[in-house]
This record gives sequence, C-alpha cells and structure tokens, in this order.
Amino acid sequence: MKIKYLALAISASALLYGCGGDSNNDENGDGGRDVGGEAALSFPASQVASDWYEQGEAVVAAAAQKQVNNEVGAAKNVILFVGDGMGISTVTAARILAGQMQGLDGEEYQLSFEKMPFTGLIKTYNTNQQTPDSAGTMTAMMSGVKTKAGVIGVAEGAVRSDCASSQGKELVTALELAEDQGKATGIISTARITHATPAATYSKSPERNWESDDNLTAEAATNGCKDIADQLVSFDIGDGIDVVMGGGRRHFLPAADGGKRTDSRDLTDEWKTAHPSGSYLQTGTELAALDAASATQVLGLFSSSHMSYDSDRQANSKDEPSLSEMTSKSIDILSRDEDGFFLMVESGRIDHGHHAGSAYSALTDAVEFANAIQAAMDKTSEEDTLIIVTADHSHVFTIAGYPTRGNPILGKVVTNDGSGEPESTPALAADSMPYTTLGYTNGLGFAELGDEHDADARYGSAIDAGRKDLAAVNTESPGYHQETLVPLSSETHAGEDVGVWARGPGAHLLTGTNEQSLIFHVMAHAGGLLPE
Repeated sequence: MKIKYLALAISASALLYGCGGDSNNDENGDGGRDVGGEAALSFPASQVASDWYEQGEAVVAAAAQKQVNNEVGAAKNVILFVGDGMGISTVTAARILAGQMQGLDGEEYQLSFEKMPFTGLIKTYNTNQQTPDSAGTMTAMMSGVKTKAGVIGVAEGAVRSDCASSQGKELVTALELAEDQGKATGIISTARITHATPAATYSKSPERNWESDDNLTAEAATNGCKDIADQLVSFDIGDGIDVVMGGGRRHFLPAADGGKRTDSRDLTDEWKTAHPSGSYLQTGTELAALDAASATQVLGLFSSSHMSYDSDRQANSKDEPSLSEMTSKSIDILSRDEDGFFLMVESGRIDHGHHAGSAYSALTDAVEFANAIQAAMDKTSEEDTLIIVTADHSHVFTIAGYPTRGNPILGKVVTNDGSGEPESTPALAADSMPYTTLGYTNGLGFAELGDEHDADARYGSAIDAGRKDLAAVNTESPGYHQETLVPLSSETHAGEDVGVWARGPGAHLLTGTNEQSLIFHVMAHAGGLLPE
C-alpha cells in the first residue's frame, strides 16, 4: 500500500502564539500586558527572506508531499552503491571538495546521493571485531547475516582460512536470488573484481585472499574450495552474471601470461567459451564502442590489479573507463531485461586512497562515485527502482581546526577575524607550525610526492609519522599525504557508523540506526527477491 508521510510546514508569514487576555486576568492586578485581545509574534523580513529559511521551508514542503511504495516487489530494479571506506567525514569532505571544484565555497554543496529523500545510519562491526573489514561487512549487506572479518559469503561459524570449517555454512546473496528469479545482474568495481566487496556478491570463501589458486592452502585444495576468480567464471545460477566490470585480470590468467594462476588455466578463455555471444573487454575504448542495445553478457577486466585512481586515470590518459561510464553502460544493458535487474557498484579506491594516507585520492574518487550515482539516478525512475548508497566501513580520517568558510578543504587551516574575513596567513599550532584541515590518526604519515596521482606510490617510501613544517608545502597537490599520529604501514579502518541514503520503493525502511545486515532485507523486501 502507499503510505503518505506528513510533515508540519511552518508558514513564513507569521508564527502565532496563543497569548491573549486582558489585565483583569492578571493575578497581581498590575503585571499583565494589555495586548488588545490577541498577540502575534511576526518574523522580521530579513529572517523570512534568508536563503537558509527559504531553503528549509522548501525541503519541509517537499517532504510533506512525498509518497513511498511499501509493497513487496515494488522495486523492479535494485542498485546497491558501496563507497568502500566512505565514512561520514569522507562524505563531508568530498561534498566540500566537489563544491569547490565548481567555484563554490563548498560547505553548502550537496553530492548527488545527499539529495535522496531517506537517510539513516548503519552499524558496521563484524561478529569478531569492533572495527570491521570489507569481507564481513559486505557479506552482511548481501546475505542479511553478520559474520567474521576476512570471510566472504559464509556464516560466522567458519574459521578463517579453513576450508572444511566453511562447508555447509554458505550464505545465499541478493544477487543470487535475483538471478534465480530471472532478473539481469551486474557487478562493477574500481577494485579487483575478486576483491572482498564485489566477491561477496557471488562467492563463498573462508579467506578473502583466495582471489586465485596461487593463494589456496593445501587444506583448501584437498577439501575442494575454489578460488574466487574460479567461482566467478563458473557461477551457474540462472544464466550467469550478465555484466561484470572492474580490475583484477591477473587472477584470471596463468603465470605464463603475466597472471597469478598456478594451474595454467586461462579463465578469460573459459568465460568466452561459456558465453560465445558475450563480450570480453580490456580497455575503456572497447567499452565505449560496445553496443548496449545488442550486448549480452559482458566481462570487462580493465587492469591487471586494481583500476587506477580516478585522478590518475585522467591525468595520465589511461585507457580505463570511469566509474560513471561503467555504471551507465551497465544500466543500459541490464535495463533491457523485462524482469528487471540487480546491480552492485563499488567505488573501491576511496578505501585505498585513505589507506595510503592520501585525502586527495580518496576524495576525488568519492566525487566520481557521486557522479556515477547521478548517472544511475538519471537513467532510472524512483517509481520502480530502489537505489541504496552506503559504505562498508569508515576510516580514521578527520576534519579539524577552525578553518574559515570556503577555505580549501585540502589546504592549511586559515581562520577568520571578528568580522568574518579570512586571516592573511595560515593558523599556527602550539609548535609554531601550520596544520591542515584534514588528517589521519594512524598510517604512513607525511609525504610530498608533487604531481604524483597514484596514491600507492607512497608505499615506496618509509613511514614518517608526526608533525612536519608545512609552511612551504603545497598540501593541495595530488602527491601530498597527510600527517599522522600513530605510525603504521597502512592507515586503518574505523569503527563508527556509516551513512545510508536511499530513494525508490522501500527506501524509507532504512531510516534510523540499524545493523548493516538490514540492507539485504530491505533489498529483498522491495525487490520481491525472497522465495514465496
């Protein structure tokens, strides 16, 4: 049934207080106020004319008219967007950066998904860890069951890296349910397609690192566990996954051909044999030339390992598609299925930018993530498509200091004077050195690599934690890596809640603070994915 959500709209013309009467009603006889029958408190013209006031009034008015569809199966299509590592501070900083890239102050800007009508919070812990990893968190989103860190598609009773312990504990995913019902399905990631987040849509493995057979243990091989790439190619529910796009080609190729496999199998050839009318793609040029109106199954492996950071892809003209391009083409292909589709889209390199201590890389990938979501919103209708945007976990990434409004989010902190005008020089900490708005609690620490757009280049130099004199350092450059407090070989995840944004049938079910596993149940309910 349709449920209409009502909201209270306050008129801008006047706010009436029920203050009426005369002096005869005053208990002391002389303390009353002669109001001439009725009193009204009116807003000053400057208040109701304020942009903030008008904006708030418009939002409430729109919300009051919003209708949502709560019927089982009302969502013909379901799209799950996962910003890997996209915690609340990342969303805020990406919002500001995106606005500033368009010449705005930035703080007032909204990313595409922030305009969605329903928002909530998601608890991310694994069953054995306060601060989670992507394998356990994505398994929760895809199966409706929380599990341990490091395991994919299996219940928490499994022991990590123990094949035998995982058998009989395999979980069914939303993508599998969609395939079983005859819907078209797709997986997109800027990480390796065998990496934890995309793998949790289709594979069952007690070890996230079993991406190809070279990492399988003797126990795993003896007990019949298959590596993740093998599971993808041999996926046999329905007619198989229709669209797969991402990185990780090396896990499908034998070592003799530059891959990782030790079994001499070329899984790309096996996929092509299984899908003779399908399209195997390796470049952005090939994807652009693909005719979505006639394409059947598609396997796009656009890099040996992870795909490039978006800024690196652009700066160095790499022949890889953007996340927006992969998303748009996938929807064009999948939407031809009259039964509808299920699509998972991951921006995997937000997480990797943070691990390398590069706010620049993490945030520019987050901006492109928002662009991909906008592309999906433009190509679908909220009448029949549920779109969910969330993260698997956050990072120890902070926005601090008291920078003035519009200060470059990647820059040094510049405060303002009493009149609101920015100071002429950056603020100094107690050690008499400037500091940046953005920083990390732990990780590799400071590095200045100039115009280097590949954040992973940071791993080639030593850990350098602690304070540095940034007076002459361009902290807005692509190669700048933020300072950190605790020295580690890689910055870590964090354990706080992450946001979830949604539109379409069933979107309202994600409001409030909920377990991560709820996402599966909302997708299953709205998409009618559960067996009757």
